Amino acid sequence: MSTMLLRPWWRLDRQAMPGFDTPLLMLTLALASIGLVMVASASISYATHTVGDGFYFLKRHLIYLAMATVAALVVLRLPSRLWFRYSELVMVLAILLLVVVLIPGIGREVNGARRWIGLGIINLQVAEVAKLAMIVFMAAYLHRNQQEVRGHWLGFLKPMAMLAIVALLLLLQPDFGSAVVICGTVMGMLFLAGVPLWIFVVLLALAGSMLGVLALASPYRMQRLVTFLDPWADQFNSGYQLTQSLIAFGRGEWFGVGLGNSVQKLFYLPEAHTDFVFSIFAEEFGLFGVAVMVCLFIALVWRVFTIGRQAVRRQDWFSAYTCFGVGILLAGQAFINIGVTSGLLPTKGLTLPFVSYGGSSLMISSVMVALVLRIGVDMDDSMWGQQRQLGRRVNRAARRSSNVN
Repeated sequence: MSTMLLRPWWRLDRQAMPGFDTPLLMLTLALASIGLVMVASASISYATHTVGDGFYFLKRHLIYLAMATVAALVVLRLPSRLWFRYSELVMVLAILLLVVVLIPGIGREVNGARRWIGLGIINLQVAEVAKLAMIVFMAAYLHRNQQEVRGHWLGFLKPMAMLAIVALLLLLQPDFGSAVVICGTVMGMLFLAGVPLWIFVVLLALAGSMLGVLALASPYRMQRLVTFLDPWADQFNSGYQLTQSLIAFGRGEWFGVGLGNSVQKLFYLPEAHTDFVFSIFAEEFGLFGVAVMVCLFIALVWRVFTIGRQAVRRQDWFSAYTCFGVGILLAGQAFINIGVTSGLLPTKGLTLPFVSYGGSSLMISSVMVALVLRIGVDMDDSMWGQQRQLGRRVNRAARRSSNVN
């Protein structure tokens, strides 16, 4: 492994990294390419009207892609064991960011939500960092305390306390959607870790009750639920965004109106290049295009879980739970975004991974996939190392046998 780290960082072929999962990389690049095209298509009219440059958001998205590529390459060159060793430090840094963003003057407020920290060319959305940190922290905890989690209620009470802190800080922003995704990811990881079923049912009941209380206690969340049930009842006010999204889906029909020919992006559908970019994609490429994108996400999550299953067979539990956490989070966030834009779920401010405009989401999603790729490389490198050691033992035994003879 040490010799592999000395190789140039741009070498990603199989000679440098024998266990590199090329299908996972290709699926990620396919989604990112679709995202680049759709950000350009969905934002050009809005950018021309607001900033006088039709390619303003496309240029920024290209910069975000370059930054995400650099971050992914850095992660790809670091042994996955470093994440295990420093998982608690990563979690502490994420919590500090969640606290700092709430401080007036540091956290940037948009539409009543304080979720971003300005870092020059990019506004860092700290909830995205918290997603990665929570996965790594939980994977390391489950690796160290797997038997305790399965056999004693204190084993899952400790990570649930950390989850409660993160969820509370997210709700103070407020960022209800990210809190739901992180909670769902952690619950999925605990379930796969073997938490007793009755405990898991109790946890689900408690989480559902808390979400219900939060929805009832906040008028705007309750309004979103009511709007989701019948958006046409108030289609020019609270149901406006969802009805315009549904119109985009309807106009797409089977094969869409063609790339660049969307009408809903012409100031009808708000946030057309961010949270609702999938609606514009459905309008321009129709049901056929939607099916292709859904299949791409399914294949990507399947590849992530495949690497996780390989780690399970090798009993590398940190790698396995990290892969499962990344797969659950990407699948959950994609499902929620597609469900929101199609009217299946209440409106949430969640991006579509690799497709929506947004630097933080793109960078963290790329880092997650790079970490999974690195896990596959480390497992393969370890396997070849064991085989080489076994070969050397066999050769030494053969030489000793020949000397004796």
